[in-house]
Amino acid sequence: MAGGSVSAPQRSKDFGNLEHGCEHYKRRCKIRAPCCNKIFPCRHCHNEAANSVSNPKDHHDLVRQDVKQVICSICNTEQEVAQVCCNCRVNMGEYFCNICKFYDDDTTKEQFHCNDCGICRVGGRDNYFHCQKCGSCYMVNLHDNHLCVENSMKTDCPICYEYLFDSVKSTRILNCGHTMHMDCFSQMTMQNQYRCPICCKAVLDMTAFWEVLDLDV
Repeated sequence: MAGGSVSAPQRSKDFGNLEHGCEHYKRRCKIRAPCCNKIFPCRHCHNEAANSVSNPKDHHDLVRQDVKQVICSICNTEQEVAQVCCNCRVNMGEYFCNICKFYDDDTTKEQFHCNDCGICRVGGRDNYFHCQKCGSCYMVNLHDNHLCVENSMKTDCPICYEYLFDSVKSTRILNCGHTMHMDCFSQMTMQNQYRCPICCKAVLDMTAFWEVLDLDV
């Protein structure tokens, strides 16, 4: 960098990765929510706060692409969205997406931006493909090995009712093509429920189960 200043990656190591942020993301900045002009560690923190107020009319979610201002957690300088702080020159996020206005220090997640989804995903670009019919990124081993359901991810989890498309939780694609959170799927099967809550088709290969049942009969 010009002027002999310390590079951003060096400065970020001085402050230590994963030491700043919130329960959702580790990064060295906060965001100013354009919808209510308040400062939050991340959009999830904003949404939790905004949707827990007593008046339902005040409930709202932050549109990530609308964020224009961030506040550096190191020097407290408010500035326009960018990866490097304009004042102390620290990397405010080792991973940065200018489209999603997204910062994250934990690069082990292997974040990448999917143009078709319009948002950032985790897991490594080479490990995922975008299914145009289902409307979301799936692991490459499902490329020719899943039943397509139009916009299957752009719906609520049938168990917990959280919107799946941009959820931070892992999801499971069922044999029928419908989707739900992995944790919700595990809880459902632990309660001996093996049918999709949407279409009632079996979520697992039940062949062995039926064979054992036939022997019992």
